[in-house]
Order: sequence, then structure tokens, then C-alpha cells
Amino acid sequence: MTSSSASSSATASALSPYGWDDAWAEAFAPYDAQGLLPGRVVRVDRGQCDVVTAEGTVRADTAFVTPHDPLRVVCTGDWVAVEPAGNPRYVRTYLPRRTAFVRSTSSKRSEGQILAANVDHAVVAVSLAAELDLARIERFLALAWESGAQPLVVLTKADLVPDPVTRAHLVQDVETSAPGVPVFTVSAQDGDGLDILAAVAAGGTSVLLGQSGAGKSTLANALLGEDVMDVQAIRDVDGKGRHTTTTRNLLALPGGGVLIDTPGLRGVGLWDAGTGVGQVFAEIEELAEGCRFHDCAHESEPGCAVQEAIATGELPQRRLDSYRKLLRENQRIVAKTDARLRAEIRKDWKRKGAIGKAAMEAKRGGYRQ
Repeated sequence: MTSSSASSSATASALSPYGWDDAWAEAFAPYDAQGLLPGRVVRVDRGQCDVVTAEGTVRADTAFVTPHDPLRVVCTGDWVAVEPAGNPRYVRTYLPRRTAFVRSTSSKRSEGQILAANVDHAVVAVSLAAELDLARIERFLALAWESGAQPLVVLTKADLVPDPVTRAHLVQDVETSAPGVPVFTVSAQDGDGLDILAAVAAGGTSVLLGQSGAGKSTLANALLGEDVMDVQAIRDVDGKGRHTTTTRNLLALPGGGVLIDTPGLRGVGLWDAGTGVGQVFAEIEELAEGCRFHDCAHESEPGCAVQEAIATGELPQRRLDSYRKLLRENQRIVAKTDARLRAEIRKDWKRKGAIGKAAMEAKRGGYRQ
């Protein structure tokens, strides 16, 4: 065996638990020829990152990969090319991402923030100990679908809802809001449902998403089989835990696969997630194909299949309201960086204004008669 093939074998052996495969090896080949080391980012903190390599976990500086575009910075889950030596070592580049979970920032600069890269499963954790916020679940799922990962919803703290009938109703409500998405109930306290989730997680890279208190850290510890993540006690008042995770950490699971735990997300703004919104509300877009007008706004137009579905009870009004809200939000975000879309929105506003003005004039004319 040549030294090159021996090195490749050692790399594959060390990194395969973290998701390394032949496709990543092929993408890394040009950097291998430059003597750089492949590795996966397991944590990022203020311009520094921890990278797991065939030589072990190393600390590296990301100064060479700090562009003005916040979506192109190094993030947890990236596969990177690291210098083989140096103090400090530097990350020279990262490999093209297969998937990327992105949200908009809370700033007014219309920037996106990348939370995790190269994710196969986006696990949206929702606590059954608190009142379900279906609109927030839909928002998380829109971002998950847009990322390119397969979303799934995990209803945590199932042991706090012992009544099976009540639990079944809650699951049904979530399933209605998450078409095409698997919905599991788990209890990290007594282990119910963890085997199913562990089997899913073993199939690649999973990212845990959700609000503070959703039980993500407890769930992560249960999957890892040890208390790696800090956990705060649940409050008796509202069934919520305290926010504990402060960074995004990538950890290898004992049953295979890797897990990225994230801090609780207070704000989950959309970022160019039109396709994701369409997938979350697939039944509405399917109904819309039966509308008489192709540009139907599903308000008071004749022959609106969506309004007909609401009238018959086939479609809940809440779903349509949530769909409209997310579409408007996403359109605003995209319009801030897309001049052509801004012009189209202004044109649409003027058209609607002209229609309203004409209607008012016609009404006034009728009064004068």
C-alpha cells in the first residue's frame, strides 16, 4: 500500500463516523494535493473553530474564510481544508455545502445567518408541556424544507401528557400542520420513542431545532447516552426548561450518525424560503391549481377553490392565514435584496390602488344618481 492510499484509508477510518464519504473525498482531492487536511467543523466561536481531523480535534482560525457575505462564513457542519501545522492553524476553505439551514437575522440589514451545514435531517423539537404554537412549527418547517434537509417534528416531554387521548389529539394537530413530515412523540425521561429517533439520526447528520425549553439538550443527552449538554430543571409554572445551549455543537452518536445541537431560537425569520413555504402548505397550493384565475388571491374572487375548501371545512382558516403571513414575510425579505421584485411589488400595489380608486368612484357615482 502506498503512503497516499494509507493516508486516505486513515482519513476515511477517522472521519467516516462524522459523515465522510467518497463524494467528500473526491471534492477534497485538489486540497489534498496541496497538503491540506480534511476535517469537519464541530464548533465555531468568535473567529475560531474546532475541527475533527484524522489527527484528532484541532483548533483553527477562520481568518482566511471571512467574507462580507455572512452566508459564506465557516459554520458547524462544514467540511474544511485545514493547514497541517502552524500556531495558529488556519482553515483555508470549506467544501461546497450539500444543504444549509439559514434564517434571517433580527437586524434591519436584511442579512441571513447560517445555522448549520450539510444536514440530512432537521429535527424540530416541540414541547408537549407547553401550549402548541402551530404557526411557529410551520415557520420552522419552511426553513427546514428550504435547507434541503428532510424535516421531522419531535414532540418532547410526552411523559407530561399521560392521557393517550389528549396526546393523540395534539399529534393530529401537528400532523395537519406538517404534511409530508414524520411526527414522533418521545420522552427522554422514560425513553419512549427514542429508539425510532435514534434510528433516523443514524442515517446521517441531524440538527436539533426549537425554542428554549423544548427539551433539545435533554434529548441530545438521551441520544448520546451521556450528559454532554447542560440541562436546567423544568419550571412548574409553564413546563418550560431554561435556555442552556449557547453554541452549535456537532457530536458523533454512539449508534451512528452525528447530531448538531443548537441554542434555543427566539426569532425564526424566513430567508428566501418561498419553496419551503410552498411545501409546508402543499395542500393550499394544490387547491389553488383549481382556482378559476391563475393569480387568485384566495379572498373574494369567484371560483376560488381555496375559499370553497374553507367553506366546506376541508381547509382550516388558520392554515390559510399562516400561509399568507409567511408568504408576505418572505416576499419582504427577498424584496430587500431583489430590485426587480421590489418593482413588481410596487406595480402590484399601484394596480390594487387603481382598482380600489375606480371602485370608490363608481360607488360615488351611484350615490349621485
